[in-house]
Amino acid sequence: MAPLIALIVGTTLARLTGLAGVTALDGWHPALRVGLALMFVVTGIAHFVGRRRADLIAMVPPQLPRPDLLVTLTGVLELAGAAGLLIPATARLAAAGLGLLMVVMFPANVSAVRRGLTLAGRPVTPLGRRTVLQLVFVATAAVISFGP
Repeated sequence: MAPLIALIVGTTLARLTGLAGVTALDGWHPALRVGLALMFVVTGIAHFVGRRRADLIAMVPPQLPRPDLLVTLTGVLELAGAAGLLIPATARLAAAGLGLLMVVMFPANVSAVRRGLTLAGRPVTPLGRRTVLQLVFVATAAVISFGP
């Protein structure tokens, strides 16, 4: 739920900042870039911090090699993509890359549900809800990538 909250709060605050006169954030497209960037900072940091990292490593499907390296790599890509979203010249490419990354990582969520894993001591998000969230996140990336 934290990623969705970060997306909504980040987008809303950025949009309000734009309405308050910050030209760079004057519009929904730049506000969405900020919200998605915040979401990926939140999720990216989790790839490197304590118990969350261990939970993410456990989520990697067992047939994939070096889950620790994969979690590190995806965390770096999420943080780099977040930075790219904040630079107008790279925002579209960063959004497309992050959208693709979310699609590629989705099987880890399916695997985690099927194996009954936990994240931060709580069961992972049920697959139906996780699928809807993933669609919202990927759609947001697509709007940024293909929008105005």
